[in-house]
Amino acid sequence: MKICVYCGSNPGFDPAFREAAMALGTEMGRRGDRLVYGGSHLGMMGMLADAVLAAGGAVTGVIPRLLVEKEAAYLALADLHLVDSMHDRKAKMADLADGFVSLPGGFGTLDETFEIATWAQLGLHAKPLVLWNVNGFYDALFTFLDGIVKAGLLRPQHRSLVREARSLDEVFEQLAKPVELGGGKWLPGDLR
Repeated sequence: MKICVYCGSNPGFDPAFREAAMALGTEMGRRGDRLVYGGSHLGMMGMLADAVLAAGGAVTGVIPRLLVEKEAAYLALADLHLVDSMHDRKAKMADLADGFVSLPGGFGTLDETFEIATWAQLGLHAKPLVLWNVNGFYDALFTFLDGIVKAGLLRPQHRSLVREARSLDEVFEQLAKPVELGGGKWLPGDLR
């Protein structure tokens, strides 16, 4: 499986974040999965890629030219795509992937996560999206999403497009489940 992983180019303060990135990478390499990610060797991104490679796996990096120095592109990767913009980066990663995992991260991770969720909501893909809720990092986000449903601004079947995992095993269990929008065709404003 080709798994696109969104995560921070910073390591974060909680050691559990780094441990999760390395555990995910190691398991992906062990399973023979290919990592598709943002192409940096910094922070959790670098730890993740290093772990995949150390476990014998394959890595595809995608990085915009404007971030090659800022995010310190992993130039030693055999498969590193340099693209023109952030939009190109996100589209290329989405095109290459069979599924998506979000580890803890900042604005970039959230941007990528919500864009890919929106694309699923619009029917542009039917690939699973899993947020690994390491040490409750995404608890407030899941509460917020449930609140959006209660407010009538998000349909429950679309809320289900953003899946939660609390362990490494759950990440792979959630990735294996098919994506179903339920309720068939929908129209904007239809809250069924």
